[in-house]
Amino acid sequence: MAGYTVATATDGITALQWVDTHRPDVIVLDWGLPRLGGRDVQREIASHAETRDIPIVLVTGVAGDREIDPADFCYVLRKPIDVEEVVRAVRACVAPKGG
Repeated sequence: MAGYTVATATDGITALQWVDTHRPDVIVLDWGLPRLGGRDVQREIASHAETRDIPIVLVTGVAGDREIDPADFCYVLRKPIDVEEVVRAVRACVAPKGG
């Protein structure tokens, strides 16, 4: 719809496996993923030089979670969200810096 190619993962482990074999321009990450939660996925991505610069849009339904540091994410969206919000966040994260 917005011109992006989208891949999905049903849980945090699958997401990390996909990131290991592909280099996405941006990751839209749900905080409440099964098997390996969003916090652990974000920490794993941030811990590797090859992936730490991939911008992450966090999607969460948890209000006021102290574990969420907005500095760790390009954008934080609170549920409920709509597709246009996600598209705006992705565009903001992949836009050329300084332009």
